[in-house]
Amino acid sequence: MKERIIFHIDVNNAFLSWTAVLLLHQGYHQDIRKIPSIIGGDELKRRGIVLAKSPVAKKFGIVTAETLYSARKKCPNVEVFSPNYEWYYQKSRELVKYLSKYTPIIEQFSVDECFLDMTGTNYLYKDYLALATFIKDDIKKKFGYTVNVGVANNKLCAKMASDFLKPDKVHTLFKGEIKEKLWPLPVGDLFMVGRKTALELEKMNIKTIRQLAEAPKSILIRHFKSQSVYLKEAANGIDMTPVDAHSSKNESISISETLPYDYQDGEKLEEILFRQTEEVARQLRYQKKYTQTIAVVFKNKDFKNYSAQTKLMNTTDKTEEIYKWVLKVFRGNWKQDPIRLIGVRLASLTATKEKQLSIFDNNEEEAEDDIQRTLDEINKKYGAVKIAPASLKLLGQCRTKNQYKKSE
Repeated sequence: MKERIIFHIDVNNAFLSWTAVLLLHQGYHQDIRKIPSIIGGDELKRRGIVLAKSPVAKKFGIVTAETLYSARKKCPNVEVFSPNYEWYYQKSRELVKYLSKYTPIIEQFSVDECFLDMTGTNYLYKDYLALATFIKDDIKKKFGYTVNVGVANNKLCAKMASDFLKPDKVHTLFKGEIKEKLWPLPVGDLFMVGRKTALELEKMNIKTIRQLAEAPKSILIRHFKSQSVYLKEAANGIDMTPVDAHSSKNESISISETLPYDYQDGEKLEEILFRQTEEVARQLRYQKKYTQTIAVVFKNKDFKNYSAQTKLMNTTDKTEEIYKWVLKVFRGNWKQDPIRLIGVRLASLTATKEKQLSIFDNNEEEAEDDIQRTLDEINKKYGAVKIAPASLKLLGQCRTKNQYKKSE
C-alpha cells in the first residue's frame, strides 16, 4: 500500500488579502495589509464584528470576532472595509482551478482552504517539499497573495502543519515528526478541539497534545464519551479520512462554519444561518441557477454529524424564500445540543425556473426578481450586505418569543 501524501493549502488571512488584491487592482493608494485595517460588517451598528484584521491591526490588540466598536476604541485610525463575498468566491474558484493542475483529487474544505491528495504521483513529482514550495511561490507571483502549505501523510496532520508559523511558509508533519512537532503544542491547538474541551482537558491536568496522546483511554472515555476516540487518535496524528473530491458546485452550493466555541443559543445560531443564507443565495444567483432542496448541517460537541433537508414545490433563488425554509428546517431538527459547526447547503440545482402554476399568480414575482438583481449589483459594487430587503431583515429578527428556552 502506497504511503499517502496530502497537501493542505491555506490562504493567509484570506478575506483581508483578497480585499487588498481587489483594491490594488482598482487603483487604491495603499496595500491595506500594511496598515491598521479590518474587514467587517456595518460599523454604524455596534453588532458589526471583525471578520479579519491586518498584522498591523493585530499589534493594537484587535482580535477576530470582536465588535468594530471595540476595535476602533483600541485603534481609532483603523480602516474598515466591507466584505465582498462574490469576489472571495471568485478568488476561491480561481485557486481551485490552479491547484487542479497538480492533482484531480481536491477537497475544498472552506472558501480559503483545500486538501490535495498527491498519493501515487511520485512518478510526476520526485520531491514533494520542492513542489509545495513551488506552488506557494507561484500563487504569490500569479495572484498577489500568500498561502501556507502543510505536507503530511493524512488530512489532520497536513492541516496542523499549515497552521504552524505563518505567513508564506511550507511545513511538514509526517509520521516520524509527530512527537517532535505536534506533541509539544498546547492541547487547545489540536484541530477540532474547541475552547470548552480544552478547558476540560486542562482541568484534568492535560495541557499538551503529548499528555493527551499518553492519557489512559478509560479516563478520556469517562469525561468525553464518544469524543474520546477522536481526541486520542488525533493527538497521535491518526486520521484515515479520505480527501473527498466528489462535492461539485454543479450539484450543490454549501457553506459551513466551525464556531469559536460550542454554541447552544438558538438565536445566535439563527444569526449565523442568516449570514450563511445570504452568501449561498448570492452565489446561486451568480451562477444563474435555482435550488429546490435546502439543507442545514450540524456537527455537535461530540463530533457527531447530522443534517436535515426539505424539498420545495418550486425552485427559487430568492434569499428571503431560502432563509424561510432554512429556519423551518433548523427549528424542526436541531436537537438543542451544543453545536461546533453549522452550515447551509442548496441542492437539486437547475438552470431553469420551475413553478407550479396557480390562478392567483400575478406579476409581483417578476418585479421582485428585478429588485433582487438590483440589490445584488449594489452589494457587488459597494460590498456585500450593504442593502437587503426589509422583509428579509424582519424574517431574521422576528422570532417567536421564548422560541429557545435558556438552559438552567
